[in-house]
Amino acid sequence: MLRKFTFLLSLFFFTQLIAQVQEEINPPPHIKTVIFGGPTEDQFPVVELGETIQLEFDDLTASESDYYYKIIHCDYDWTPSQLLKSQYLNGVDNQRIIDYENSYSTLQPYSNYRLIIPNENVSLKVSGNYVLEIYDDNYELQFSRKFVVYTDAVQVGATVKRSRDFNFLMEKQVVQFTINAGSFKLVNPKKEVKVAIIQNYQWNTALYNIKPQYTIGNELVYKYDQETSFFAGNEYLNFDTSDLRAPSSQIGKIEIGDLYHHYLFADGFRSMDAYTYFPDINGDFVVRTLQGEDHSREAEYSMVHFSLPYDPLLNLDTVYIYGKFNNYALTDENKLTYNEDNGMMEGTIKLKQGFYNYKYVVQKEDTTIDNSLVGGNFHFTENNYLILVYYRNFGDLYDSIIGIGNANSRNISN
Repeated sequence: MLRKFTFLLSLFFFTQLIAQVQEEINPPPHIKTVIFGGPTEDQFPVVELGETIQLEFDDLTASESDYYYKIIHCDYDWTPSQLLKSQYLNGVDNQRIIDYENSYSTLQPYSNYRLIIPNENVSLKVSGNYVLEIYDDNYELQFSRKFVVYTDAVQVGATVKRSRDFNFLMEKQVVQFTINAGSFKLVNPKKEVKVAIIQNYQWNTALYNIKPQYTIGNELVYKYDQETSFFAGNEYLNFDTSDLRAPSSQIGKIEIGDLYHHYLFADGFRSMDAYTYFPDINGDFVVRTLQGEDHSREAEYSMVHFSLPYDPLLNLDTVYIYGKFNNYALTDENKLTYNEDNGMMEGTIKLKQGFYNYKYVVQKEDTTIDNSLVGGNFHFTENNYLILVYYRNFGDLYDSIIGIGNANSRNISN
């Protein structure tokens, strides 16, 4: 009996050692337009415990395939937590998504799927990091998305300031914030509390493992400069295909074949230009159509054509079209190729009708990503910042989220 217990204990600790960090998996080519959100308009579910999240996606095979969902609770570092499913879920997951409809009178047929959590089968018990995984009927993972559940136990106040580092005075923004625990008892805040700072709802540029600079009573103060700074980037470019047949200030030409083709006006390099403000939605997109009432199954898919003049600045590095529409992934579909006939870098992506933000990023030979070579960095750029406050007391089995804070650089100060 003792040997069996020792074996199980060793197996448990071995499993913890090899626990894999949960990364978001992007879908195969036949699954498009993954929309994942909570009560706000942003496609980044940060919900208070008990609030609703909704997932929507299209299957372009239009074969009414079966899809299943799985929910994983994770710790601060996005490794699966020690909680059993019964400890973080009411009910059971691994259920089939039963809410789906086929497209109506579209050139591109597709099946539209929707999932709402909580539902009659499952709800969430605790706060923290979560991953939602979608599987096909062969139980092969199709894609996954992160989401965050919090309780409102502490107050977070945040501001955005210009960098005081002379080298980045015109290029970076600094997030400074305080956490007021109020009646929430903190014994050793430097060990019990962790934070994550997220710019424009993008996990790939989030900052972690930042300790409070100092504490005043029950208040934690983070007034760093370099440690909580972000490159500001530039406002996103945009286009709107809500009306299939109407050219606009962004769309220069429209053709129709098996699908509609929307040719955007050529973009340029903005890194050397003066900063110009124009409103964007910080990389997000909104599906909508003027050709029907139900955008989920009446919106059309079209081929959107992008172009960027080749410039020696690119140094033959790889250029990608970048935005929430592809979850900020670098794939063959959104990679630009050089056209020798006109000297342009060109790319074509199949996208559902709607309003889209996008920008161009460059992948260097060492695989690092340069977000500013084409668009530039300007400290005036409007960016949204989200602060997540994690808590784990001594003996707890998981990292809870006890508060969130928001700040926007529209109100940036020196």
